[in-house]
Amino acid sequence: MSGDESPVTLESPAYPPFVRILAVVLIVDLIGVGLWSLPTLRSAEWSTPSLVLFGLAALCIVWIGYWIVYSRTRLEGDVLSQTWLWNKREQAADVSQLKLVHWRWVDRIIAPRLLVRRRNGAVTWFHSADARLLTGFAERVAERMTMKKAPP
Repeated sequence: MSGDESPVTLESPAYPPFVRILAVVLIVDLIGVGLWSLPTLRSAEWSTPSLVLFGLAALCIVWIGYWIVYSRTRLEGDVLSQTWLWNKREQAADVSQLKLVHWRWVDRIIAPRLLVRRRNGAVTWFHSADARLLTGFAERVAERMTMKKAPP
């Protein structure tokens, strides 16, 4: 890349619209069922550990639903990143192996994903509602690998 070219930036939600809508519907339904069941739940005898477990399960469901809805994947230059429970970030130069999992006929319900294996053996999965973003990163990795193999 010459000095006057700016790196291409691609960004998309990590999950397709149907999956994000489904996550919201399921969480709202679970909250509704919980409110509807409140009289029965109040009459039950709860131990402290069971209350804590129940509360943590509810918190986890809402927390994961939040990240399904708001998680974003971004390709900026040679860096692929995704916001999630923890932020994921990989540089094309650190990648030793890639595997794209994408079935076009189900990509409305199963997000395309890219398995990234680093040189140190660590593995990270990246999801993107737009498979072009993941293939763009794969192309950058391939360019890096071919440059390393090219004779001097």
